[in-house]
Order: sequence, then C-alpha cells, then structure tokens
Amino acid sequence: MKNSWRFFRAGGADQARISTADDLLHLRDLDQKRWVALACPTRGLEFDERTLDLIDLDRDGRIRAPELVAACEWVGARLRDWDPLLRGDSRLAIASLADTEEGRALAEEARRTLTLAAMDTHADIGLEEIRERQTHLTTERHNGDGIVPVESFEDAAERALARRIGETLGTVADAGGEPGIDETRIAAFFDQAATLLGWHREGEADCAGRRAAAMAVQAVHDKVEDFFARCRLASYDASAAATLNATDPEQLKQHASALLSLDAGPLRQLPMAPVAAHAALPLDDRANPAWRVALGTLREQAVRPLLGRDATEITETDWRLLKEQVQACREWLSRQPTGPVAALGVDAVAALVGAAAVEDAAGGSADGAEALRARLLQRIEEDRAAAPRHAALNDLEKLVLLQRGLLRLARNFVSFEDFYEGDGAVFQAGTLFLDGRACELTVEVADPAKHAGIAGLAKAYLAYCECTRLNQKRTIVAVVSAGDVDFLFVGRNGLFYDREGKDWDARIVKVIENPISVGQAFLSPYKKLVRLVEEQVAKRAAASDTMQQGKLGDLAGRIATADKAADPAAPAAPAAPAGVPGAPGRRVDVGTVAALGVALGSISTVIVGLFGRFVDLGWWIPLALVGIMLSISGPSMLIAWLKLRQRSLGPILDASGWAINNRMKLSTRLGTSLTKRPPPVPHAVKLPEVPALRRRGAQDPDVGNEATAG
Repeated sequence: MKNSWRFFRAGGADQARISTADDLLHLRDLDQKRWVALACPTRGLEFDERTLDLIDLDRDGRIRAPELVAACEWVGARLRDWDPLLRGDSRLAIASLADTEEGRALAEEARRTLTLAAMDTHADIGLEEIRERQTHLTTERHNGDGIVPVESFEDAAERALARRIGETLGTVADAGGEPGIDETRIAAFFDQAATLLGWHREGEADCAGRRAAAMAVQAVHDKVEDFFARCRLASYDASAAATLNATDPEQLKQHASALLSLDAGPLRQLPMAPVAAHAALPLDDRANPAWRVALGTLREQAVRPLLGRDATEITETDWRLLKEQVQACREWLSRQPTGPVAALGVDAVAALVGAAAVEDAAGGSADGAEALRARLLQRIEEDRAAAPRHAALNDLEKLVLLQRGLLRLARNFVSFEDFYEGDGAVFQAGTLFLDGRACELTVEVADPAKHAGIAGLAKAYLAYCECTRLNQKRTIVAVVSAGDVDFLFVGRNGLFYDREGKDWDARIVKVIENPISVGQAFLSPYKKLVRLVEEQVAKRAAASDTMQQGKLGDLAGRIATADKAADPAAPAAPAAPAGVPGAPGRRVDVGTVAALGVALGSISTVIVGLFGRFVDLGWWIPLALVGIMLSISGPSMLIAWLKLRQRSLGPILDASGWAINNRMKLSTRLGTSLTKRPPPVPHAVKLPEVPALRRRGAQDPDVGNEATAG
C-alpha cells in the first residue's frame, strides 16, 4: 500500500513532508521528479561522515537516491519500533529490533557485546560499547577478514612456512593492522612450488645424471659458439684474424686507468681464446682469464665424463658432440620456472613444503605438500568463520547510526525541510559575521574558481571567504541577501562561526555581484553619481594642488634669488604679447565680453523657462518628481527585479557536488531571513557631539588648561 504523501510549498515547488515511519518506508513510492536532490557528496556536509560512508554502498563518495531508499528499507527490515528513529536517539533499544532473522541476529550480538562490557542489565546499546567491541575483535586471532597474521600460527612449522610465504610473495595487513597471509598467497606459493618440483622431477628423468654437464655447457654456450665462428672466419680470410681477436684498442684504453675485474664487461666481451684458423678452444691457462673458471667447470663436468678424456682443449667437433649429448637436458633447463618461489631453489622449496615432497621426488605423490597446504587453508577458514559475528557487529553500528541520523538526512535530501523551516540544513557550514550582518547561508567550497563558474548562475550576491584557524584553512561562500554592498570588497575581514561554534578568521577573496533588493537598486544610480562626482572633485583638487605646489616652488625660487644683482649682460626678457594675461598693458576684448554675456543670458532664459513650466504644473509637481526619479532608477530597479525572481540556491549546491532537481528559488522573504541585520534599539540615547579639543582636554589636564587659557 502506497503512502499518502503530504506536501508543503517552498522554493517555488511542492515539497514532500517526511515526518513519519511510513514516509521513510515508502520513500521508493515518491516520484523522484518531486525530490529536491537526487545525489549529494559524502564530504563537506555538516553530517556524520561514517553514516554517509555506510549509506554509500558503491564507495564512490556520493549518495544517490537509490542508496538512500535502500538505507530506509534496510532499517525497515530490522526495526519494529520507529519512534527512537523519529526522535533521533543515539542508543538502540534491543526491544525495538524486529522479530526477523536479521533482527534476532542483531539482538544476539547486542546482548553479547553488553555482556562483554559488563553491562548485562542494560536494555539498550550505544556506539561506545559497539566500537569498543570492534576494537577488541580486530586484535583477536580470528577476526573474520580471511587474513591470518604470520605470528599467530601456533604450529612452529606452519609459522615458519607462513613467514617464508610472506617474505616471498609479500604480506597483507589484517583488520588489526598485523602483517599476514591470505588464501590467494597460500595458493600461489604452493602452485609455484608444485610447478618447480614437477619440473625438477622431469629433469631427473630426462637428464639421467647429465644435469651438471648440461648446465656447464649452457653457461658457456654463446661464447664458445662465438669463438668457433671467429675461427671459421679466420680460416676463410687469414687477414681477418687480427681484427677478430680483440676489440678496438682505443676502447680498451678507456678502461686502462680504472680498476679492472675479471667480471668486468670489457674483458668478458673479448674472445674466449686467441682466434686462428682451425684453432681448438683451450680449457687451461691459455684461455681468456674472464672465462677460465667457466671453462674449467666445462672440462670437469662435461668433457671428462662425456668424452672420456682429460683434455686441455676441445675442437669444434668435440663441442658439437657435447651439445648433442646434453641437448635434451638443455631443453629441460630452458623450461625452468621463474618467479619469486622458483628463486628460492628446489632444495629450499622442497624443505619448506614437507619431507614427503622430497621423498616423492623420484616420482611419487606429493601428499605431504597437499596436507600442509590444506592445514594453512584451514586456518584461513577458521578466521573466516568469525565473519558473521563481525558482520552482525558492523550492522549493529550501522543501525545505531541510521537511527540517529536517517530522518534528518532524508529531510535534507528529499524535501529540504530543515532548510526551509530554519533548522539548519546539512549543507550550511555556519554563520559569517561581516559588515554589520550575519549571513547564515554559507556553503563549504573546495575550489572557489571552479565553484564560481556554476554558482554565478544563482543570480545571488556571493562572497567567497578564506577562513583560517590556527593551522587549519577552509573556504566558504556566503549568500548576502540583505543590506547594501557599499563596503563589501575583496580583502574585507570578518568572523566565521562553524556549526560546532568554533570561530575562524574570514577574509573575502572573491565577490560575484548581483542585486540584493529592489530598494538597493533604486539608490544605486544616485550612489554611482555621488561616487563619480566625488572622484571628479578629488581629481580636480589633486590637479589644483599640484599646480599650486608648482607655483609655490617658483615663488620660493624667486624669493631665494631676489638679493642677487641683475646681470647687465643678460638678455632682456621678451615682451608678452598683447591680450595675454600677465602681459603689461593688456586690454580686455569687448567682443569676448559680449559673447559671454549673450551665452549666460541664453542659459538663464532656458533655466527660467523650465522652472516656470515646472511651477505651472501645480499639484502635478510630486508626480513629475516621481517620474524623474523613475526615469533615473527605473532601469536598474527593473533589472534587479528580474534577477531577484531568478535567484536560486540550486547552482550554488550544484557547484558543490549536489544534483539539485528543482529551482530552489530564494525569495525576498527567505533571503531576508538568511541574512540578518541588527534591529534598531528602541531606547537608545543619542550623545551630544563634543568638540575634539574639549574631548582631548578631558583626558589631558595640560591640554585642557591651554584650551581654557586660549
């Protein structure tokens, strides 16, 4: 049965009212076109982050409408008494749990947790007891995460093997933070060990005692092939032997002044022995010192047992015969497994996985290794067996958190009731005190430049403030919706109080200007005119002051040189032309005076005519004044009215990561309530104005006496 929804009008749309358990249980039935928001971030809100993380099922840092619906239905399947949820209680009464499989499991875990906390007589449980129990569970040997700490294996052999698995394949931290191994690492280690031991058994069958010879041949194969190839080239062209015997001498000179080693690259790059046509490869001191040890091994491990003679050199024919006899073994060596387990070596791996595997190297089964593997995996299963207990405890924590905050989140997600009713929405960061007003609509901002690109569409006056407290820093944007903006500018300082009551120093760093009210728009042209007049007067005054300073400087210069005698040889100053001010014997042009008189008379006639027409209006004079004022202020008032009708909270929240589903208009009445100004004091007493000198005299007796004597 669908819920009978109730609605209220706010923000230019009908919003669903959420206040009962049925409203939350049937949230899925509410048409999402009526939801105010369809998604919100899990950070930057005045809400418990742990609760938001538990609702965020896909862990993407955002809560969407389906996740909120799922949270409501999850709670509905586990609670039968919703009154504590509607009150937002922080403690969960065991009696309020539903008589379902989920509810009974939670009730059992709640009683177990209370018993362990020596609180058997309590009928309810809170976050303090739950989190204390979670702390103990994570430090227990079996904590349900499928990871067994290396040092928690009781059997010494198992512990040694687990330690070697961790060293070889790496460890993973369990819920308590201890290094451990899991099923994946155990399986990988034994699989690689089985591959290595299987390869070893195969080699015992294929090589038939020739493994050492094959390894000796393999160690020098490429260099011996290189030597005989050079010898064949020398037999083809005898003049090439000198070139093929060594690298460029200039290259060797580069290493002559450095410390040399037989393992150094330049020496090992030289041929294994002097190159000559049809030459044999020496296996004694005649060979390249860098390869003498490897050739000695070839002589002992391959030449002597396979060719049946203690030769000090071998021909190319002998070399081919050696390769044919160890070909199968070399192919086996080429298939040698690689990886961290194979790097341990066959003997070390065989010793780790059990004596049975070593004994079975001749071709038996590896029951010992499989048994040891099964024992380690059994420890993993024992750890996983504790998972239901942990899951029930985690569900208990989630239920307590949702009981405390689910209704508030729904009211701030689906309908924004808390915002429209003035109870403080989750997106409101606090209150900004600035320029004689308190701005309560403040939102946390991560990137002001990026935020302003979208928030500017809100058609609201926005002040971005950088807030600092000790070593902490945050950025907010405040909506200014009352008063004037004459003294709001970048660099202005204020004080910000967050929702916890902590005070932050605030400084405006960016302003997006928009009309605040129609009344402000009415006065805006006159204020601009006054500012322009003030600016022009200031400019004229500055120019006049500069000119006067120049004249005073000239006068001071003339006074300073007045006592000097005039130089008779100095040329006479040129006479000023007639008509120039300051010239001796100047005359005033009568035509100029007449023209000025005619102009002033015309202007006076126009002014008198306009004033006469204005006086003839009689009772229409007030309407004329109103018309003049409307012609000046009307355009700005019209623009302000149009923008105020479009003012919305949606773009501000969209820029912060919300998905706002409707306009969320900020009406004039709502805006006035969000930016509060101090009311006038009815019984304020006006102090008389006191001259500055008398005020100083009251503080300084000497100054007062001087003033009185004067």
